[in-house]
Amino acid sequence: MTVTEATGTRTVVLPEISDPSRVAPQDARELSKLFFARLAVLEEGTPEYQYARNTLIEMNVTLVQFAASRFRSRDRDEMEDIVQVGTIGLIKAIDRFELSREVEFTSFAVPYIVGEIKRFFRDTTWAVHVPRRLQEARVALAKATEELRSRLGRVPTTRELAALMSLSEEEVIEARKASNGYTSASLDAAITSSEDGEAALADFIGVDDNALELVEDFNALAPLIAGLDDRERRIIHMRFVDELTQAQIGEHLGVSQMHVSRLLNRTLAKLREGMLTTR
Repeated sequence: MTVTEATGTRTVVLPEISDPSRVAPQDARELSKLFFARLAVLEEGTPEYQYARNTLIEMNVTLVQFAASRFRSRDRDEMEDIVQVGTIGLIKAIDRFELSREVEFTSFAVPYIVGEIKRFFRDTTWAVHVPRRLQEARVALAKATEELRSRLGRVPTTRELAALMSLSEEEVIEARKASNGYTSASLDAAITSSEDGEAALADFIGVDDNALELVEDFNALAPLIAGLDDRERRIIHMRFVDELTQAQIGEHLGVSQMHVSRLLNRTLAKLREGMLTTR
């Protein structure tokens, strides 16, 4: 590709590279110097500028792979995200690098790449989102705990941790609680119980008892039933406690089923009105 410098005094030819990503790291280091020198004199947005910039990115993608290799224990899908995030750091380094710094581009770029990857972990790996200051406090808390444990030969107290970290005891407690939000477990996760063998975590979580919602209603209903006359209370008892039919209740009281129905409806209406008034 032919590239003309801004001065217009001479024409510079950048080498055509069919597959920049396959350039050996040692060759990429030398070629990058040439491309950075030309990138500095090109007008941003021109095809020539884009060619030089894109070639630099592809030639140096091995730096991203090198930085990402530190996290090889991650699963495959997450590694793809790490490489993508690291590439963003590489692009930022390319856009900010100047040959006048007299430093190797690799030394300049790696901190940018690693910084983006760490930011990715900080913002996405917590199971529960917590403020950044608590995320950072969690790391400091872990280091302080390990240091004091090694020095004292025991688990440090909250006061000792606060003194070492220059924080208040309340802040240490807050950081410790925030640490619980870093990971989560599936309710289907299997756990071992000495008595019951293997069980799911969900088996140990309580459920709502719908009967508890009736407690308040029973407490409100009791004085209303106590205020009924003897026949009304007897009818309510036979219908809802003894579970007799209206015809059977009529036989006990010596009245017709129709009369029992009217008495029952009138009593229930009285109780319903009382319940609505007490709410």
